[in-house]
Amino acid sequence: MTKTFTTTFFCDGAMMAREDNLKFNSLNQTHIEHLQAMVASDRFSAGESVLDLHARDQSSHPPHRPEAVIWPIFPSEVAEILKYANANLIPITGWGSGSSLEGNPIPLKGGLVLDFNQMNRILEIRDEDFQADVEPGVVFQDLNEKLKHTGLFFPPDPGARATLGGMIANNASGTRTIYYGSTKDYVLKLSVALANGEIIEMGTRASKTSSGYDLIRLFVGSEGTLGIVVGATVRLAGLPAEFSAAIANFPSIEKAGKAVFEIMRGGLNPAALELLGPECVELMNREASLGLDVMPTIFMEFHGATTRQLAEILEMAEEICREQGCRSFKPGLGRSERDRIFQARHDLGEMITRNHADSRIKVMDVAVPITAYSEVIDAINQEIAGTNLATYYISHAGNGNVHLNILCKKGDRKQWVLIEEIVDRLVAKTLELGGTATGEHGIGLGKRKFMVAEHGSSLKWMQQIKSVFDPNGILNPGKIFPS
Repeated sequence: MTKTFTTTFFCDGAMMAREDNLKFNSLNQTHIEHLQAMVASDRFSAGESVLDLHARDQSSHPPHRPEAVIWPIFPSEVAEILKYANANLIPITGWGSGSSLEGNPIPLKGGLVLDFNQMNRILEIRDEDFQADVEPGVVFQDLNEKLKHTGLFFPPDPGARATLGGMIANNASGTRTIYYGSTKDYVLKLSVALANGEIIEMGTRASKTSSGYDLIRLFVGSEGTLGIVVGATVRLAGLPAEFSAAIANFPSIEKAGKAVFEIMRGGLNPAALELLGPECVELMNREASLGLDVMPTIFMEFHGATTRQLAEILEMAEEICREQGCRSFKPGLGRSERDRIFQARHDLGEMITRNHADSRIKVMDVAVPITAYSEVIDAINQEIAGTNLATYYISHAGNGNVHLNILCKKGDRKQWVLIEEIVDRLVAKTLELGGTATGEHGIGLGKRKFMVAEHGSSLKWMQQIKSVFDPNGILNPGKIFPS
């Protein structure tokens, strides 16, 4: 029997009462003096501009300033800060680069932000083991730049200049997830500071283990609500020997979606499979001078051992696309052209924001089983039809992960309510199809109201896990659980 969901989202009152009734202390002069003494003088600030910079991420959620920001550079400092904050009921929020899209690092309860920008050392690269030891403030692009001479790279690529700590906290993924997996697949060891100041180690340097509970998977994606990552050993992958990319244009998003399903069913194993609406292509053309046909477009990339192998795969991909009504298929893109297109794809979010400075942008992030991908596309078209809403359709299509960016004129409360209602219905449809309310952006503030509908009675067990690791609730309060 099909399980149905409505857009009425509820939660167990007793379970959530504790979360809502937690009482925190504001920073007083005594707190400030104690915290300042824990780090060098230039690594603590309560300046207005600093607080504003840590009040919001790249989402549409309202800003909320912390009361102070501190920049640790050693795990021992993080532990000491947490121990003091826990004893004095001061909220703590971890901060990477602020590039998240669901309000994940917004310090909703004020308190103290731990900015890991200066805790950014690549401690060791063991290329023969395909591993690197890193601190949480390392930017993943910087790690890959350091790895160039080794023939290795760290595959998860969310696009923005995200830190490893932020990527671990949010289980970041991106365009290559379909082939390489997400951040959780690359974390071998973690060093985590708990709310009480204890630092625990989990995982091993072995490539596999069957020993005990998998605590790493528990912390990866927990958005800093269970502990603060202070170090990690990450797995690396070999750079592909050969690659090939192609562009396929379609008369409609629906036909492109069907081609995506057939490519996946055909076992072609793309390294990237991105589907963009014509409005995205037009914007990328204008901003990056790409000269692409303005139609629903699939960008695909394949990695392999030989050019002959890749040529055969591209022939099969073209045949599949032609069967689904593909208007044009351009195979064999060179590396420079491929890099230009995928760089524009990575920059697309910033392009949209820059070109619509007078608008708020609601970013929907859902994912469904690949067999339900076409149904989600249909549902989106039905919801948007006749609304005159400006939208940008972006999809990591091979994962069934859909982003719909919906624009609203700033100050137009009525239109914003309409957009929220549309997104609520689309998320409900996604859950009905066996999908998830968030494919990669995390829960943060925006997706809390969907947690019971998606997780049901298991949500109270998440709450109990939170209570074990953070009994006073000081770690990133107000996130993940409904209020």
